[in-house]
Amino acid sequence: MPFYVNTQKPDSSREIARLLGKCIKRHKRDWTEIVFLCIGSDRVTGDCLGPYVGYRLSQHQLPGIFVYGTLNQPVHAVNLSDITDFISRNHPFALVIAIDASLGDEKHLGYVTIGNGSLYPGAAVQKDLPPVGDIYITGIVNIAGILEYLTLQTTRLSTVISLADTITQGILNYTNSLICL
Repeated sequence: MPFYVNTQKPDSSREIARLLGKCIKRHKRDWTEIVFLCIGSDRVTGDCLGPYVGYRLSQHQLPGIFVYGTLNQPVHAVNLSDITDFISRNHPFALVIAIDASLGDEKHLGYVTIGNGSLYPGAAVQKDLPPVGDIYITGIVNIAGILEYLTLQTTRLSTVISLADTITQGILNYTNSLICL
């Protein structure tokens, strides 16, 4: 069951941190590191949420945390399988948190969803890609309906950046709470 966070509320990044911690606690502690798999393309405004979050996270030195998918090296439909194979080989005991943009109902535009389970990248544009991650975080960047690919291309950059900044701050709030323990 996904949790929805309204990013227009002032404490939304703290709520993301809290819910991320709640999701992580539901996994057995047999993982030794965390991998953030940030999915999307830097060539489509509505789809650049994942790479932008990855870019922002990669600017921080986070012990035991690895980031794949940035603006310079995006993870997208073409290389997703290779990257997930690489993660499986090089991080066999990692908890994988997948981050991607999504389309949703008008009432949830600008919301973040967090939940346990895999993310299905490309589902909004009818791409048949394998599910990824143990936990997912999505930012609802626009309204689902018809012509989803065009919808992603015409998504406001300000919506994507606002969502990505809030997700990044929520993740950093969570990781900072781990360092303080």
